[in-house]
Amino acid sequence: DAYFYLKRQALWAVMGLVALVTLMNIDYRVWKKFSVVAIVGVIALLTLVLIPGIGVVVGGARRWIGAGSFRIQPSEFAKMGLILFISSYMSAIGDKVKSFKVGILPPMIVTGIICLLILKEPDLGTVIAVAGIAFVMIFMAGCNIWHLAGLCSLAIPAVVYLVVAEPYRLRRLLAFLNPWQDPLDSGFHIIQSLLALGSGGLLGLGLGMSRQKFHYLPEQHTDFIFAIIGEELGFIGAAGVVLLYVVLAWRGYRVAVNCKDKFGSLMAAGITTMIVLQAIINLGVVSGLLPVTGITLPLISSGGSSLLPMLASIGILLNISRSVNAEKK
Repeated sequence: DAYFYLKRQALWAVMGLVALVTLMNIDYRVWKKFSVVAIVGVIALLTLVLIPGIGVVVGGARRWIGAGSFRIQPSEFAKMGLILFISSYMSAIGDKVKSFKVGILPPMIVTGIICLLILKEPDLGTVIAVAGIAFVMIFMAGCNIWHLAGLCSLAIPAVVYLVVAEPYRLRRLLAFLNPWQDPLDSGFHIIQSLLALGSGGLLGLGLGMSRQKFHYLPEQHTDFIFAIIGEELGFIGAAGVVLLYVVLAWRGYRVAVNCKDKFGSLMAAGITTMIVLQAIINLGVVSGLLPVTGITLPLISSGGSSLLPMLASIGILLNISRSVNAEKK
């Protein structure tokens, strides 16, 4: 079926837009009471993924739950569950946010549990994204900066160990440093991606005229879709996509800064960081600025497990924005 991906993505898009409009019209404050339920639910789903017979293995990774072509990736929903939990917790503790024992330790323990479960799938890229979201939210909550700096100093050697301990991650790192050293294996992804971007030139080959998508570039409809955009629409089209993410970041963080309610402010910051950080990682991978990792491009890559929670979270962000505008009036 030539329209298989189109029809499947259209179905998820419709579901996502329904979720966006629905959540946009629900007061974001009601979600505060569901924070514990949400975090317990996503941890349960992440645990189920690891059970043989329940979790679905694709490409050597056990990241999905479902049957046939209908599968969901719990780690995508875990990001939103963590954002809700940290927002609720940090807004409830008040001035105790400066305390390491109360302000940082509990959210970092929860974040650590989620990261460990995702790491078992394995999915180091999503672990880095989840940790980044938690870091930004805890920072914006007003915690002691030295506590965060200490945690970062511990996290860096841990990430280095995780990369070196797994041969395939080490190969990806070496391919990042010099992809042409192994052009038919570990360096294949990035070389084909750069060929796609380079072929686009300034104006591109034309919409639908990509050559790299015909089984030259792997994951051309998911993780490496930006390379196809660059090939078909050129530097102008690719820059336009990047500009859209910049505008989204500006507006999202503006809502976070202007929201007087700490819960809403942290939710807006977390949602914006989730989208922007994931976009930065994906664009970095596709352009050869970062080692290859399995991170989709938000709102563009094929896949309902990414699109649905992203659109739903934007609905919540729009409701917070409405609240900020109402306060100004």
